[in-house]
Amino acid sequence: MKVIVFDLLAYGKQLDHLKVDNELPYPLARKHFDPEIAANTYAEHLAAWEELDRLGYDGVGFNEHHCSPYGLMNSPNLLAAAVAQRTKNLKLLIYGNLLPLHEPLRLAEELAMLDCMSRGRLIAGFARGIPREYQVHNISLAESRERFEEAHEIILKAWSEEIFSYSGKFWSYKDVAMWPRPMQRPHPPVWMPITGSKESIEFAGKHNITITPGIGSPGLQEDIIRFFAKCLAQSGHQITPNHLAIAQSVYLADTKAQAIKENGPYHLYFNRTLFSHGNFTETSIGRTTGYMSDNSADYVRPENLQAAERSRVDFRNTTMEDVARQAEHMPWGTAAEVTERIIAAANRAGSENVLVTFNRGAMPHDMFIEQVRRFGRDVLPKLQAHEIKRVPAAEGVTA
Repeated sequence: MKVIVFDLLAYGKQLDHLKVDNELPYPLARKHFDPEIAANTYAEHLAAWEELDRLGYDGVGFNEHHCSPYGLMNSPNLLAAAVAQRTKNLKLLIYGNLLPLHEPLRLAEELAMLDCMSRGRLIAGFARGIPREYQVHNISLAESRERFEEAHEIILKAWSEEIFSYSGKFWSYKDVAMWPRPMQRPHPPVWMPITGSKESIEFAGKHNITITPGIGSPGLQEDIIRFFAKCLAQSGHQITPNHLAIAQSVYLADTKAQAIKENGPYHLYFNRTLFSHGNFTETSIGRTTGYMSDNSADYVRPENLQAAERSRVDFRNTTMEDVARQAEHMPWGTAAEVTERIIAAANRAGSENVLVTFNRGAMPHDMFIEQVRRFGRDVLPKLQAHEIKRVPAAEGVTA
């Protein structure tokens, strides 16, 4: 298995004291931003990522979000460039550039630079992004999918064709020969995060892309994997463990109770304050705005439709009792339990890649770095030695 640490890089101070009627105000005004805290947040996470490289982790994952303390990676490419110069072996998973929001040739150029600067360590994650980002950049949610698919086609042409021209609905180019080109041939691996949209799964299957199949619900994850395997088969591809990357929230402690006590407050802060700040998450609302189609969940079994809805209330109303109950089934606790639960989840999904998160809720740096080191010493070698040979949910699936 390959282990990549996915880091949200939340603003390094909790802001619960600013909430009004249980909501963090949006937009959050300049007066609440402290550049010294931001500078320290970047420095601490860069130091943690260097530690990942020293300890033998397979990679680090970056994301893109805007105008929220949820994450300070407005440009994941900038951070990846910094890490490329500070590390030697770590894969750089940009998960991901939000294709509908940016000029695609510029993204293709930046990613080619990163692949050369890192000597071929880039994994190019492409995402549509969450609805808040469209409000920030004044882009229509109804155009999201068309923009994504057009930008994807342009980037791959720019990377692979000697000279390319393109005439599209949103972008057009004539006689472009991009310099530099990616070091990896024909281009860096492309991954896509999938929360559940049918059309995104169909696109990933058509283009033979590695996906992260949902978060939080094993039942929904299984539905996504089965449908993805079918979409791959329809385009002449066969699903393998390398087509999948599962996400796991992790915390190591001497006991489960200690893990809940120490990590619970940061888990709560993420769910109740950061997650969905200025944003909606519900599939039903996505349909009314044109962000999702009326049929986006018609492959999902009835018992998994609630998980596919991703209701904001389910996150905002989380209590410490809920966290304790959820943690009973999560890789929180001793090294032995964390190892066992991650391997079980990877075996169940048939995933060769695991994205672990240690710090989603503005955890103090000393706690974060201790988790990185403890996991690297006590869990990482066992996971990397474990081989995933099959995708159980996809067995028997045909085109």
